[in-house]
Amino acid sequence: MNKLEDFLVKCNDVYVIDNLISYSNYVALYLSVSNFNLEFNDASEFEKIIENHLMKNNAKVAFGGYNEERNLYKRSTIFNDDETDERNIHIGLDLWIASGTKVLAALDGEVHSFNYNLGLGNYGPTIILKHTFEDVFFYTLYGHLSIESIENLSIGDEFKKGQTLATLGNNDVNGDYAPHLHFQIINNIQDFNGDYPGVCSKKNLDFYLSNCPNPNLLLKIDSGL
Repeated sequence: MNKLEDFLVKCNDVYVIDNLISYSNYVALYLSVSNFNLEFNDASEFEKIIENHLMKNNAKVAFGGYNEERNLYKRSTIFNDDETDERNIHIGLDLWIASGTKVLAALDGEVHSFNYNLGLGNYGPTIILKHTFEDVFFYTLYGHLSIESIENLSIGDEFKKGQTLATLGNNDVNGDYAPHLHFQIINNIQDFNGDYPGVCSKKNLDFYLSNCPNPNLLLKIDSGL
């Protein structure tokens, strides 16, 4: 376990979705090619799949997806512009819940960058926070937000742990997905601003798993994921 992972494990009571919703109301959702042959024509069909899963499990939030190979990216050229290097392995954690839901800062931090990442399958409005704790430096990315979340935002704005950072966007702005938060931890953000790959190819998987540790080390929603 490296220095960042060790720090994440020691953090407690961390939420990135409205903390009035207990983790006891979360249910795992596996969208891998081996568990779920997800096919849909538009986001409304996708949203019904999520809603049915939540209703069936009497849950309010569905979560999962780290290091998960998925076929749902095949509909977007963003992930498939090179057939020899298809990006289809998810390296963040998705939290599926209705649009408008509050998104919280995971930890104390400041706005590193933000952007409206346009295109089918893309993040839509995105915020990246920079975190500094003694000798540990890292970033958290919040994707698929509402446009309002970035309208009055400035680089350097400070947020406290648990403070409302944003709200979730709908499919009109979030890349045409069912509403959800893509939450990702990034060790070295390189030269990226307002964006960072959330899906990678098998060829680059080792690098991204090393640079983007499992967000559940921090959130601790379910020790099994």
